[in-house]
Amino acid sequence: MYDNDYCLRVNYLNYLLLDKGAHMTTLVVDLDGTLLRSDLLAETGLLFARSHPLRLLLPFLWLMKGRAAVKHELAAHAEIDVAALPYDEKVLSFIRDARAAGRRVTLATASCQKLAGQIAHHLGLFDEVLASGPTLNLAGDAKRDALLSRYGEQGFDYLGNSGDDLPVWRAARKTLVANASARVERKARALDNFEGVVSRSQAQSMDWIKALRLHQWLKNLLIFVPLLTSHRYTETPLLWQALLGFFCFGLCASSVYLLNDLLDLRDDRQHARKRFRPFASGRLSPLAGLAAFPMLLCIAFGLALWLLPPAFALAVLAYYALTLAYSMWLKRLMIVDVIALAMLYTLRIVTGAVMLAIPLSFWLLAFSTFFFLSLALVKRYAELFPLQGLEENGKVPGRGYHAADFPMIAALGAASGYTAVIVMALYIHDEAALQYYRHPEYIWVSCLLLLTWISRVWILAHRGMMHEDPVIFAARDRTSLVTAALMAFVFWAAT
Repeated sequence: MYDNDYCLRVNYLNYLLLDKGAHMTTLVVDLDGTLLRSDLLAETGLLFARSHPLRLLLPFLWLMKGRAAVKHELAAHAEIDVAALPYDEKVLSFIRDARAAGRRVTLATASCQKLAGQIAHHLGLFDEVLASGPTLNLAGDAKRDALLSRYGEQGFDYLGNSGDDLPVWRAARKTLVANASARVERKARALDNFEGVVSRSQAQSMDWIKALRLHQWLKNLLIFVPLLTSHRYTETPLLWQALLGFFCFGLCASSVYLLNDLLDLRDDRQHARKRFRPFASGRLSPLAGLAAFPMLLCIAFGLALWLLPPAFALAVLAYYALTLAYSMWLKRLMIVDVIALAMLYTLRIVTGAVMLAIPLSFWLLAFSTFFFLSLALVKRYAELFPLQGLEENGKVPGRGYHAADFPMIAALGAASGYTAVIVMALYIHDEAALQYYRHPEYIWVSCLLLLTWISRVWILAHRGMMHEDPVIFAARDRTSLVTAALMAFVFWAAT
């Protein structure tokens, strides 16, 4: 039926011509990881964690009653949009061909009955649904026994993906595999009744690169700012220490990005662009993310505590806590969300200062606070720009803003950016500038350059031409890069 080196489905009618018994045999299909490129236990658990963060101990209490009880309770507390779930199109096509040929199809899953029923109703492809109840976890031997009691020995073909499916495959007439790991697929192929692979979905390295958002490590260069502003960048020990801190902070940030994407699965699938993210689209399993994010966090803190000053670990912990609070609560609060974003940027500078034991300048802290508040407001404005068609008093989903707030967001953002320029201008005439610059008056040119850049950014945002992340925009925008180079030259000339 299938080429062993290939995953593409052949014509199902040809299979029926070769296997006359297929017409009389029920096709049983697994759900998690097979039909669905996700795991409903992980999905409901993450949704519960996001919706009820102060009740995270409850699932552990439910677990004392058994795994089935946990699934039942989580499904009762979490509303899943089954229409937005990432289904495997090849498996769906395989099922449709089976039904077109007059074959009975059963959905048999270890997920709870409530969610399995909703998915079956949404797809309209199943004649029967077998799923876990409040006390019975329909997995492994339990699923095999349930299918044998209904269809008898070799009275069904089974399409599954995990090691838990091996007992079911041994009792089936034909073993069909979809999206299994290499280890499980090898075990399935060793069975005498192995028939073929319907679909093979392996995570690509690029999917992990996107999920870890390595391009966002660009923001972590702010750790080097205290080293630059104190003019101590020629001190090799401090430079190496800053590089190590940059790496540790990057691992911590990637851990946060993974957790944020896992908690935002439901919202991301409703978003025009974010629904293509690796976890939201199903290219990466949420189970893999749940394993990866604590591992990255442990590595980051382990290296920090081992090789860097304790103050660095405390600063990173503060960053992690604020990011988590932003993901869970703060991003839905008007104005608080953008102030939190500005603090996350500024925290990177503070982290660099405490790590290198460099005194944090009042001027640097004031400038960064207003400058990054402006960027945070740009980010929010650009993110919400496509929703301006809502009614004037219509609330933006998932945010604390209304459609009528857009002019005010722009006004606050431009004012914050211009205030940052004023702080820089006042710094020129302060005695602190004379410690580092022979010609501080040259910095007036940088003020003009920054004023131009901030004005341009906000005009582009008003036109709907701004990337949702202004830092990424600046890294790709030629005008922004030229402006940054000119400002660096001005500061060099002023020394």
